[in-house]
Amino acid sequence: MRISDRVKAMQNSPIRKFNGVADAAKAEGVKIYHLNIGQPDIETPSVFWEAIKGFDQKVLAYAGSWGLPELQDAIVEYFKRFDMNLDRNDVLVTAGGSEALTLVFLSCINPGDEIIVPEPYYTNYLTFIQAADGVIKPITTYAEEGYKYAIKERLEAAVTDKTKMISIVNPGNPTGCILSREDMRVIADFAKEHDLWILADEVYREFAYDGREMTSFGQLADVEDRVIIIDSVSKRFSACGARIGCLVCKNKEFMAEVFKIAMGRLCVPTLDMVGAEAMYKLPADFFNDVKAEYENRRNVSYEALKAIPGVVCECPGGAFYITAKMPVESTEDLLVFMLTKFRDNNETTMFAPAEGFYATEGLGKNELRIAYCLNADDMKRAIEILAKGIEAYKAQGGK
Repeated sequence: MRISDRVKAMQNSPIRKFNGVADAAKAEGVKIYHLNIGQPDIETPSVFWEAIKGFDQKVLAYAGSWGLPELQDAIVEYFKRFDMNLDRNDVLVTAGGSEALTLVFLSCINPGDEIIVPEPYYTNYLTFIQAADGVIKPITTYAEEGYKYAIKERLEAAVTDKTKMISIVNPGNPTGCILSREDMRVIADFAKEHDLWILADEVYREFAYDGREMTSFGQLADVEDRVIIIDSVSKRFSACGARIGCLVCKNKEFMAEVFKIAMGRLCVPTLDMVGAEAMYKLPADFFNDVKAEYENRRNVSYEALKAIPGVVCECPGGAFYITAKMPVESTEDLLVFMLTKFRDNNETTMFAPAEGFYATEGLGKNELRIAYCLNADDMKRAIEILAKGIEAYKAQGGK
């Protein structure tokens, strides 16, 4: 018996790769501050639980493959806030944003096709693209430039006759970079010129700080036939375990084709959809306090990181991640040291080494990503431990 070359070529998730090591430390009674994963600690809205408690059907039956019509309609109404007018069947409900991404790549690319992706990127993109036998064509971005990538010359340098799509996360994971309307225009014109799909992963849409405007590629009418938007309840509503997302596209041919795969997986969980419908109906001002809390966490985290000698990072404009260059050669080695050897009052910090967020070999070895999903006091303490850990790592010969 043989395992496929496709899956053997895939990497372990750098976000979860060291969970076993962390579990061993926890078994010894060590408290770990988890900055490695975007799991918010803010309470899931009560309407989610109330909606599920109010579910009174006697049989938990299959839902339709499009998703519950009531949820589709709630999503359509939600997008009206962003001046986007959708039909119900412009929305396909999926098992989280992850399934939406998988369906898009399976539907849009053939083996060997290339997808332009700014790096560092959300690491699971590589897994999803490899599963579709596609190839990532990276555009390298730099901490010193704020991870900007909407630069025509760099986009043009990445395109080939095999390019089918440009994929972006806005606001960005793992960098927190936000595209301006001018940036979006550069990407839209580039996609039109080369007849490319635009995959716009916008699951952090509400988390735009410092008065920045929330924008969407769905607002650009001249590219609406080539824009595919990914949305999710996970981060916006602190409901990661609900596994409800959607893909949104006004291209009827694409939606008809992707629906073939959706029918094959039957449906997504009914009760999760019931709860998600209630959350999508929450008023826009629900996000005011949540956004203010994350902005404060960002400020605390950024200032604490910048205080560590040798750290290079830019203040992120959105989402809830910071990617930073660290004063070590290998953040993976540093993480193993933190989890296995370093303790401060029997506490330590876990982060995501950034090498797995790059397609270009050798990049990201000295970088890490943190998620500022813990309260401000915990973030400050976690980064204090990180700073002490770096000192101890170097003192015992780490580079």
